[in-house]
Formats: sequence, C-alpha cells, structure tokens
Amino acid sequence: MADDAVTYRARAAAETANANAATLDNVRERCERAARAWGVMADRAERVSTQRMEREAATAAQRTAEG
Repeated sequence: MADDAVTYRARAAAETANANAATLDNVRERCERAARAWGVMADRAERVSTQRMEREAATAAQRTAEG
C-alpha cells in the first residue's frame, strides 16, 4: 500500500505541474481538482497502511501474550 501512496503523490504533483502550465482557466481548474483528488487518495492509502500495521502489531502482541 505504501507504493500506492507514493504513486498517488506523484500523480498529484504531475497534476499540479499541469495546472501551473495551463493557459486556460478550465484546464487549470480541472488539473487542480485532479491534484486534490490524488492527494486525498494518497492520504487515505497512508492511513489504511498505518491502521493495518497497528492491527498486525496488536495481533502479534496478543499471540505473544497468549503463548
């Protein structure tokens, strides 16, 4: 999942660059919306990855405590 977040951040950066290079307002706005959407997806992927690691650590700790 970490790779997904990295990919999403790269896409967000590319869309930001496209927005900065755009000469038409509608194209710039579309690229800015896309950059925000990619950023949200990256945040979500990072959050899910963190939660997964915490859950796996808790499960491992429980197994160690049990036996």
